[in-house]
Amino acid sequence: MTLEGRDIVCVGFSDWGKDVLTNEQHLLVRLAERNRILYVESLGLRRPQLAGRDLRRMARRAIRGLLPARSVDGLHVLSPLVLPVHSRAAARRFNAQVLPWLVKRAADRIGLREPLLWTFVPQAEVLLGRLRPSAVLYYADDDHGAKPGIDETSFREAENRFAPRADAVLASAPAIVERLSRLNDNVHYAPSVADTKLFATALEEGPVDPSVAALPTPRIVFIGAIRASTIDVPLVVELARLRPSWSFAFVGPVGMGDPRTNVDALREPPNVHLFGTKPYQQLPSVLRGADAAIVPYLTGGAMRSVFPMKIYEYLAAGVPVVSTPLDSLRDVEEVAKAADATSMAALLDDALERDSRSSRSERSARAQSHSWEARIEQIAAVLGE
Repeated sequence: MTLEGRDIVCVGFSDWGKDVLTNEQHLLVRLAERNRILYVESLGLRRPQLAGRDLRRMARRAIRGLLPARSVDGLHVLSPLVLPVHSRAAARRFNAQVLPWLVKRAADRIGLREPLLWTFVPQAEVLLGRLRPSAVLYYADDDHGAKPGIDETSFREAENRFAPRADAVLASAPAIVERLSRLNDNVHYAPSVADTKLFATALEEGPVDPSVAALPTPRIVFIGAIRASTIDVPLVVELARLRPSWSFAFVGPVGMGDPRTNVDALREPPNVHLFGTKPYQQLPSVLRGADAAIVPYLTGGAMRSVFPMKIYEYLAAGVPVVSTPLDSLRDVEEVAKAADATSMAALLDDALERDSRSSRSERSARAQSHSWEARIEQIAAVLGE
C-alpha cells in the first residue's frame, strides 16, 4: 500500500531547507512525486533569541509571512505569519485567527480539497475547523515539547486536546508511544529511518571525503547538528583524551536550533575536528572513510525520547556504531551502548578490532528494511486502517 493522488497539508516543526534534512523533508519530497502537498513551515514554537541565526530567520518570516506559498522541491511551501510566543494567551488567540485563514487561502489557491492534515506539532488543531480535512495524522517524530526554548505547558495542553482528534498517531520513541497511547487508541511506533540505499553506497569503491581522508586513522565520525543541548561535550572531550592517536570528525552545523550553543570545549583537543555542514549526497563518502561512528548524546530531559536519524544512516553504510544508552535504542542490538567515556573507548576498541568487510555488509543489509519507502508504506497502511 502507498500514498498517491492525495491532497495533503503538512504542518512541520522546522522551516524548509535546513542544513540538516529532517524527517519532514525526506518524506515529503518523496511523496510530492505522486501527491499535491502544501507544507506549512515552523509555527515558531521555540522562543526566538537575539542571536544572528534567529534574527535572520525572523526577518525572513516577516517578509514572507503574508506572501503566497512558493514552489520548492516539487511541493508548495507556506511561511505563515505567527507570533512565536505561545506561552501568551493573546499570541495564541492571534495565531488561532490568522493561521487558519492563511493556510486555507494557500490550499484554495493550489486547489486542495478536503486534504489529509498531517502534522508534526499539535498546534495544528486550529486548522481543523477551517480545512475540514478528510483525515488527520499526528506524527510525533520527536519530543518537541521538551526541547529547550519550547513552552512545554502550552505544548502539552495543545497535544492533550489534539491527539485524541487524530485518526492515527505515529510516535518515534517508546516513551512517546506510551504517553500518546493514553490519548489515542491508534498509536503506532515509528522509529527514525534513513535513505538506506544512498548510505549503502559507502560500501562501494569510491572517493573518501577529502577532509576525512586527510585525518590519521582510526577515524571516529559523528554526523549531525552540533549542539551543547544534545551532545555530551565533556564525554567527547574525555574520549578524545583517552585515545589521543584517534581522529574524531564531527560533520554538521554548529548551533542549528540552539543559536547560543557553546561547544568551544570540542575545539580544544587536537584530535577533534569540526568540519561544518557537508551536502547530504556527500555523506556516504564521509562514512566510507570512517572506522566507526558515535552518537555521544545526553540521555536526560528531551533526549530521553530521541531516536537519532543517523542510526540507520550509519548502519546502512556498514559502519560499527557506539552510542550513549538512549532509551529509544534499548532494543537496537546493532548499536553498542556506553554511559561514560572509558566504557565508550573500550567498546570502540572492540568494534575496531572485530570490524571486517563482511560484517559491514551484514550491518547494511539488516538496515535496508528501515527506509523512507518502508515508512511511507507504514503511513499508508495506518491511514487505511
